[in-house]
Amino acid sequence: MTYLARIGRQPWLWAWIAALTVWLATALFTGGQGAAEVMSAATTFGAFFVIVALGQMFVITLGPGNVDLSIPATMTLAGTVAMKVMDGANAMIPVGFLLAVAVGLGVGAINYGLIRFLRIPPIIATLSSSFIFQSAAIWYNRGLRIKPPEALADFATAKILGVPVLAVVVVLLAVVMHFVLVRTVYGRGVIAIGQNQRAAHLAGVPVERTRATTYVMCAVFASCCGYVLGAFSGGAALNMGEEYLLSSIAVVVIGGTSVAGGYANVPGLWGAALFLFLLVTMLNTFGAGAGVRLVLTGLIIIAVIVAASGGRKRDG
Repeated sequence: MTYLARIGRQPWLWAWIAALTVWLATALFTGGQGAAEVMSAATTFGAFFVIVALGQMFVITLGPGNVDLSIPATMTLAGTVAMKVMDGANAMIPVGFLLAVAVGLGVGAINYGLIRFLRIPPIIATLSSSFIFQSAAIWYNRGLRIKPPEALADFATAKILGVPVLAVVVVLLAVVMHFVLVRTVYGRGVIAIGQNQRAAHLAGVPVERTRATTYVMCAVFASCCGYVLGAFSGGAALNMGEEYLLSSIAVVVIGGTSVAGGYANVPGLWGAALFLFLLVTMLNTFGAGAGVRLVLTGLIIIAVIVAASGGRKRDG
């Protein structure tokens, strides 16, 4: 099989094809006006999707039933705590970041504790804990919207030759996490657990330690996303993480990761993130109503998932 043929069988390719298709459709409809600006916006907002999707991907790869629904609340809590502590001071940026990471570590530990020691299914455990984290954010923030430090806001919105700096950083992060997934003992352990947890245990994989690390890592990524998103949007809001609940899962699935576990795909995350943003942009440009837009979005997403799943089965 040639190299190009192998590439053509990769499930992540469909996400990129879909993203390119909807971008070209939008550009043709507008006569090319604003096409570059749309792509720049897509890479910016896509970066936030990719950050949370990286953690969610590792969790989902652990196998059926594994998912983190506390991501939105974690983002909100980390963002509000960091912004309030920094209080607009550039000198407090490192402290705010460390606090955001600390929030993620705590959230991940709590989530795994509920799953491991109280035997609560992950979907229930993380959904229940999200109410606690969201309430904590409301209590701590008290509805205030504190502006981020100027230097941090400049970083979150900076561009070099029209390319968002944040997007470049997240691309590098994705490369690192791809290496972690396919080249490290931890990454291979996650895949092995997702394929067959009992076999992984018998093969010497530290199953519970790997699961704990994964849930903590997912929460840390969500916290970091909340930290940067708060800087980008001019302050942390109590609803800042709402759209990332289902989007974090959709990006993972559209990107070619198996919901049954045991198969993950980092390259597809960026393609899926761009696709989701560009799809909404295209439908808005076409003037589709809210109802039609939702129906078409659902149908197109289903088509991309089916195409990617078919490619993965043929490759297997």
